Amino acid sequence: MGILLLIMSGVKTKSEIYKKTEDSKRAFYKIAYVITSMRPKQWIKNGFVFAGLIFSKSFFKPESIFRSICAFMLFSLVSGSVYIINDIIDRKRDALHPKKRFRPIASGNLQTHEAMVCALITLTISLVVAFLLDILFSIILVLYFVQAVVYSISLKNVVIIDVILIATGFVLRTAGGAVVLHVRISPWLIVCTTLLALFLALNKRKNELLVLSKNAGSHRKILKEYTPELIDQMLSVVTPTTLISYALYTFNAEKSYCMMLTIPFVLYGIFRYQYLASTRDMGGSPELALLNDKPLLINIVLWVIASIVIVASD
Repeated sequence: MGILLLIMSGVKTKSEIYKKTEDSKRAFYKIAYVITSMRPKQWIKNGFVFAGLIFSKSFFKPESIFRSICAFMLFSLVSGSVYIINDIIDRKRDALHPKKRFRPIASGNLQTHEAMVCALITLTISLVVAFLLDILFSIILVLYFVQAVVYSISLKNVVIIDVILIATGFVLRTAGGAVVLHVRISPWLIVCTTLLALFLALNKRKNELLVLSKNAGSHRKILKEYTPELIDQMLSVVTPTTLISYALYTFNAEKSYCMMLTIPFVLYGIFRYQYLASTRDMGGSPELALLNDKPLLINIVLWVIASIVIVASD
């Protein structure tokens, strides 16, 4: 009898171990789905916060570097929360998209209530840390979150306003990167950021129209308002304006006229991105274009190095 009880006890123990293992796997997958929904690859866009660090000549100060990295991480976490909320709102439409239907929320691998709880926890912690880091920076971060949520809920369906709001998000990143360092925000930096963001947003809309084709309107309502021809006309205005604005910025740079030497990098970067958007189907994801296209990545790295050297040598 005692032997039998011992055997039964052993079986129960193995069952419990198996159950705990399965629970651990399930928890691991849930965490992976949450991280995936926060889209870490898109966090590259938050690199705009480092513009203030570069152009204010603060990259020699350890404290400034630390504050900029903190700002980058906080924008990444808040933007990740926004992506989760956006995926919850768009889950039915994403299920119709040839690529987005595999996202954790759209595919059903991550339940909406689980995703929302994670988004709110991440958002709360991020805003508290931002407040401790710098009050004005925390206000900009709140504005970024509000703007992004309002965009996701309604204004993304308002023609032209949708791409302007996308550009606003980039401007807030740039402004936040300057504010957290307590340095002056250059008007030229804001103008160049706005135009570059519009360039990226319009290419994204054009890519969605081409990829989704006849189903574009059913996936994203705003796409009914755009045509490839209209976007091409807008790009014909935004693209040269972006280049001219950056050129004027370098002419009027407080540091040195040597900043003009960085114009070829910007020129090549814009043309290369247009090439990728038109021939490689990368216009819908700037982060993928940056990560997957070596010439574009090398060009951006060289621009950063050249800008740092010129600013530092002044």
